[in-house]
Amino acid sequence: MIAIHADLLDCPQAPAWGETGPQGVRWRPGHWLLVGDDGRITGVQAEAPGPEWPREDYRGRLLLPGFIDTHVHSPQLDVIASYGTELLDWLHTYTFPAERAWVDPAVAAAGSALFLDALLAHGTTAAVVFPTVHKGSADALFEAASQRGMRIIAGKVLMDRHAPDGLRDDVAGAERDCIDLIQRWHGRGRNAYAVTVRFAPTSTPEQLAMAGALCHADPTLYMQTHVAENRDEVRWVAELFPQARSYLDVYAGAGLLHPRSVLAHGIWLNADDHGVLRDAGSQIAFCPSANLCLGSGLCDWPATAAAGVQVSVASDVGGGTSLSMQRTLADGYKVQASLGKGTGHDLSAWCALHAATRGAAQALHLGHEIGLLEPGLMADLCLWDWAIGAVDGRRQQVARDLHEKVFAWMLLADERHLVRTWVAGQPLYERTSA
Repeated sequence: MIAIHADLLDCPQAPAWGETGPQGVRWRPGHWLLVGDDGRITGVQAEAPGPEWPREDYRGRLLLPGFIDTHVHSPQLDVIASYGTELLDWLHTYTFPAERAWVDPAVAAAGSALFLDALLAHGTTAAVVFPTVHKGSADALFEAASQRGMRIIAGKVLMDRHAPDGLRDDVAGAERDCIDLIQRWHGRGRNAYAVTVRFAPTSTPEQLAMAGALCHADPTLYMQTHVAENRDEVRWVAELFPQARSYLDVYAGAGLLHPRSVLAHGIWLNADDHGVLRDAGSQIAFCPSANLCLGSGLCDWPATAAAGVQVSVASDVGGGTSLSMQRTLADGYKVQASLGKGTGHDLSAWCALHAATRGAAQALHLGHEIGLLEPGLMADLCLWDWAIGAVDGRRQQVARDLHEKVFAWMLLADERHLVRTWVAGQPLYERTSA
């Protein structure tokens, strides 16, 4: 057990869009967070605990729930910050060659370990992850996550057409692999399985139907895919599936939309699509850094949310350019600002942090486990310096209220501000220099 002394901040309630007041925010400066031997939070209090509690004093530093990244690719650290292409060309030029290497179990094991340690070094303690089409890539990711006690949702990528040699599966073989992986990993420790469709163009209708049948057979499974990221992609889907009303309708028709479905991007969806997502209880993973880097477009978060669709936030590395949730949220603010300053698009720090913690946990049906600094939940935590240099230090000094302070931190901080990361109460990352 351990007692951690810091400035505690979490967001129990979803704030109204653009709200900068204290509603929905819980700010407890100079409090003690108590963690039991089972890795769960046992209490939060202002007074120091008794002498039986080992203490770690981080007064003046910011303690948050661990970030939750709802869409990221474990093999794509090798293609992060790749130059000059949009989505479809980027996949063939950079991503597919990198993913092909993960057929080697040693590459998959080393890459999974590197990836998860990188998440922890950015304050992210839970993630919804794409490995590769290779069964062994999912095995390696789940094994590495189990060793660290992390909450990971993942699954072997399904891709039986329009992909290079070495990256295609087939319907029957993919089904066998998925069933085996589900039996071995789903619900084991903190692992959960996601039926993982790369995107509609790389799966035949037969494979999509198989994926939908897996979801129907076990409603506790997740589903993850991409949707409406790029206009050329949308046109391609319309050519491949002429009978479908829209890109999203391809997934709906295959039975892939349900309350545990996570669809990345959703830029080029219409009101009818939003209604389908709302009725299904599915969420959009907003990926601002990737959308900007690949020139895909600007996702209208408040319009999506106003339609009743849950929205979480994701780094989408390697299309995204950083695993840092602060950098991702800063890009998210800029995306929404580009859609119209003063028109209700301004992203507050509270909306952003809620989406990256409590909101994501609720959307993933994990609100009982992660996302808050609350007794009974897992002690997945990240500890931050408010500032590490003269510029952000000065900005913190002159901040006029808590929202201004946190907003400035969100736009100016990154992984260099991270002091420590705990998973289930165990310290798994610690900064080695001030």
